[in-house]
Amino acid sequence: MFIRLRSLGYALAALAMTAAPAVAQQYPNKPIRMLVPLPPGTATDVVARIIAQPLSQLLGQNIVMDNRPGADGGIAGAETVRATADGYTLMFGTNSPLSAVPAMRKTPPYHPLNDFTPIGRVGQYTHYVVVHPSVPAKSLREFIEYARANPGKLSYATGNTFGILTIAQLQKVAGIKLLHIPYKGDPAAIIDVVAGRVQFMYVTRGQGAPFVRDGRVRAIAITGSKRFDTDPDLPTVAESGLDVPVLGWAALVGPAKLPAAVVQRLNHDLNAVLLQPKVIEEVGRQGFEPGGSTPTEMATILRQQHEFWGTMVRELGLQTF
Repeated sequence: MFIRLRSLGYALAALAMTAAPAVAQQYPNKPIRMLVPLPPGTATDVVARIIAQPLSQLLGQNIVMDNRPGADGGIAGAETVRATADGYTLMFGTNSPLSAVPAMRKTPPYHPLNDFTPIGRVGQYTHYVVVHPSVPAKSLREFIEYARANPGKLSYATGNTFGILTIAQLQKVAGIKLLHIPYKGDPAAIIDVVAGRVQFMYVTRGQGAPFVRDGRVRAIAITGSKRFDTDPDLPTVAESGLDVPVLGWAALVGPAKLPAAVVQRLNHDLNAVLLQPKVIEEVGRQGFEPGGSTPTEMATILRQQHEFWGTMVRELGLQTF
């Protein structure tokens, strides 16, 4: 009897091993839900939709966008973690749900390395550093000097955790004190900077470009490692003499334990999309630099960012609850 049961166990195990690839080969056979951790109209939302359209064509299934803003991306992150690990619920994740939420909470709702499956890097955001025209500063250095002369009198807007961490670090490095006004996203934040209710902001390039062009806000620096082709005379933050090494990035992830074959299919098609000239052009208008990776490379990025954000949040005293 023992031998028969053991033989049956071996047979079932063999059946499971052959069934898994068969299921993966059928993927996807129904629409895929893509969670977005920020509101409609934000740079993340726009970029996610630009990428989802050709990705759905390659996969042969519709991708249904599901905006779940709130809790610094934690709502979308938690929803992804709870989803069935079958490849039909994915998240267009950014540093907000994947780095900030685990770092800024004393009791995080999930672990970025254990509770997600990294599928691939999508790219990196670039930002304008802008001031309201009433601020007498033509450069980031001049803004810092003005802020030092007026401690606590200038306010800054943030629409995401990138802005929160970046400007907190900027204040520490530059020795200035600004008043924080948080918003749910860049679109609402930049409107108040334009109106003069707030004086300073890091805004995604796509959101800020129209206001920079017509002079309603003044760009005094840019993020990233090089100058924008469209703004060749605008220096980077590093060129302005400041070391503020915070990156705004995006990745495609799923719940933990996604089947390897599903991850491979998604990664292959995602990387193909990121090389399409039309996609490069359209996301570029949002100030987004596309760049793919392997799942293993994305896992390394997640680990590095987890360590970096944890260190920075502790040093800056940004942990909330």
